[in-house]
Amino acid sequence: MIDLRSDTVTHPTSEMLEAMTQAKLGDDVFRDDPTVQELEERAAALVGKEAALFVPSGTMGNLVALLTHTSPGDEIILEAHAHTAIGEGGGLARIAGLMPRLIPGVEGAMPLEAIEAEIRGGEEPSGHLARTGLVCLENTHNRAGGIPLTVRYTREVCELAHRYKIPVHLDGARVFNAALALGVDVKELTCPVDSVMFCLSKGLSAPIGSVLAGSKEFIDKARGYRQLLGGGMRQAGVIAAAGIVALKRMIDRLKEDHDNAALLAERLRRVPGLKVPHRVCTNIVYVEIHHPYYDAFRLQDKLAERGIKVIAFDKSTIRLVTHFGISREDVLTAAEAFEELLGGGKQ
Repeated sequence: MIDLRSDTVTHPTSEMLEAMTQAKLGDDVFRDDPTVQELEERAAALVGKEAALFVPSGTMGNLVALLTHTSPGDEIILEAHAHTAIGEGGGLARIAGLMPRLIPGVEGAMPLEAIEAEIRGGEEPSGHLARTGLVCLENTHNRAGGIPLTVRYTREVCELAHRYKIPVHLDGARVFNAALALGVDVKELTCPVDSVMFCLSKGLSAPIGSVLAGSKEFIDKARGYRQLLGGGMRQAGVIAAAGIVALKRMIDRLKEDHDNAALLAERLRRVPGLKVPHRVCTNIVYVEIHHPYYDAFRLQDKLAERGIKVIAFDKSTIRLVTHFGISREDVLTAAEAFEELLGGGKQ
């Protein structure tokens, strides 16, 4: 089976599995697990922050950041298709008590003037308007096809928000993909923001976990919210050990995923009835289906019969994600399956 549904389907490397069996352990809720401490220190240094916090998932990491930065009733500014807005179970409203202020972006980037127009300072005399508590960015932007936000744009958003004394959180689930695609040190994308979450369990191939990083004061406060959400994991060094290997070994190899995604997009652009709507810069390829016989869901099922797993988001859209474990040959095999089904082959 060639699984292109997500880079979350990656399996840990043999080095990760070995590290997990040898990990030194303690109770992380009491802050005495040495392997978790090593991961958090390494992660904080990597993204240029004072401190970091190991969490079970990216969704929890983002929610902890929202709770730490804001107060219930605040507004939060996000791109209209941001994962935090549409892909995390509504936690920003259900749990954090926040109101989303959604701004349509261009390739995932909200126009600066649109951000500024939506900022509410809380000083409006009638008290009718909620205060803007946070601006959120997503890099790379999933629904924009894995497009990376540039260093310049990130700095400009932070300068704007900070002018109004509003913090900025970065959903950096795939921020190492972004840095690699842009040819920059990841710190250039993370230092301007007040907090950043990145995933260990996507392209970096660890089995579990994400990291939230920021100032020491921010992380001290965030630790309490992690506990509130049930994220205290006790002897978490067992899985943190895999995260350490991920940060040491798996970042540079992301280029292979990007190359495979570019090849896949190139082949799919030739297929009748398909359109690749975005530039392909990292490891995500979206395709739009315009075919008299297939919609995205039917095509998803037919591909699965041929051993190709993809994910249909709606009747006209399929996403494919390259990752560790997907080879160039796998990509070509997947492209051929699309070609055979849509180009007049077996239905």
